[in-house]
Amino acid sequence: MSFSLIQKYNVPGPRYTSYPTVPYWDELNFDAETWQSTMLKSFAESNNTEGISLYIHLPFCESLCTFCGCHKRITKCHDVENPYITAVLKEWDLYCNLFPEKPVIKEIHLGGGTPTFFTPQNLDKLINGIFKRAERAALHEFSFEGHPNNTTQAHLQTLYNSGFRRVSFGVQDYSDKVQKAIHRFQPLQKVQDVTEWARAIGYTSVSHDLVFGLPFQNLDDVVDTITKTSILKPGRLAFYSYAHVPWLKGNGQRGFKDEDVPRDDEKRILYEVGKYLLSKNGYHEIGMDHFALEDDTMFEASKKGKLHRNFMGYTSSKTQLMIGLGVSSISDSWYSFAQNEKSIENYYALLEQNEIPIVKGHLLGTEDLIIRRHILNIMCSFGTSWDLQNLYFPELPDVLDQLEEMKNDGLLIIKEKGLRITEKGRPFVRNICMAFDLRLKRKAPQTELFSMTV
Repeated sequence: MSFSLIQKYNVPGPRYTSYPTVPYWDELNFDAETWQSTMLKSFAESNNTEGISLYIHLPFCESLCTFCGCHKRITKCHDVENPYITAVLKEWDLYCNLFPEKPVIKEIHLGGGTPTFFTPQNLDKLINGIFKRAERAALHEFSFEGHPNNTTQAHLQTLYNSGFRRVSFGVQDYSDKVQKAIHRFQPLQKVQDVTEWARAIGYTSVSHDLVFGLPFQNLDDVVDTITKTSILKPGRLAFYSYAHVPWLKGNGQRGFKDEDVPRDDEKRILYEVGKYLLSKNGYHEIGMDHFALEDDTMFEASKKGKLHRNFMGYTSSKTQLMIGLGVSSISDSWYSFAQNEKSIENYYALLEQNEIPIVKGHLLGTEDLIIRRHILNIMCSFGTSWDLQNLYFPELPDVLDQLEEMKNDGLLIIKEKGLRITEKGRPFVRNICMAFDLRLKRKAPQTELFSMTV
């Protein structure tokens, strides 16, 4: 990839886990009643056909990883576990009290923070508590994020017994100097142990998360990390671009200087070489930053056009309704988004008042729903179509005019009723989505809120 293209298109932009993106939500025309009505509408339309999804945010970590942009609370005090699980289960009870019938859960994802901060016994208490008022879908898919340093065989076995078959381990990079900079110390042996334990117990999908563009990371580090990863052969993996936004994440991303972070062509070389090595070892790019082997369900979903993307990332198990439990979690009814209180103390206080702890959200209008579909298509299939009348919108000619330069640069192919992103254009998928983002265009772009697109 030429440096000139990186210079041209490397601008701040959203990662599009939703549309509209959170900074452009219309919070003034949203309230708890709006969320509940759209949530119940979606529940009625989908519970008996596909079921619903749950995202449960477990925010505690014993130490701060300085590359991390997630919402977390750093503590070594494990007395926080029981009160938090009690609160999450109360939040779930408040939802179940609204449902007209028992929810059927197709998908659960435990994210954080560090889910394996919690003891196996408390995770068991959490999942059992959820299913006191719910049923498992026949083809359910439950997953969790595990820290290689504190995920035990007991964690893996306990969650396996509760129906979990997919686990993702955060690896980032195996270089000592990089691990020191990001304050994430974990040797290869730890990752190998948890990967092999998961397979021996019966997990059908093991994923590793890798990051490029980390402070002090060079090409040798990326080659070494991917070589070691290829030996362990996870079925799928993420190869994320490090989002350097220290002005948003406070002191966490101030553990190193801006000049310590690879930029522009230097950073892109890390990705290009990493992508080449992954391809050489049998991994296929199935979405932005995501790769899978041919026998992984994510690859199968990609080939069949059934890949989906939401606040949990890419998934092969789409549901119309996703409910987020726990601090900062975001829920999605398809018709609206709603985000929970970020402060643990305020989250507890709202639950004590028997209130679902929603603090902001957005009701999607007709235009939002059309643009959302196009952006999902681009993110999941590297292309979109307006062949159907319900996917045409009046501003489309202006969008295509804006994309003309990208077409001339060989990043995409525009046809009469659709567009397709070329192999050359895949690194710029966020830029292409931005051309469709009408809310971003209509408001002064809040560039300080986003990481760079390349």
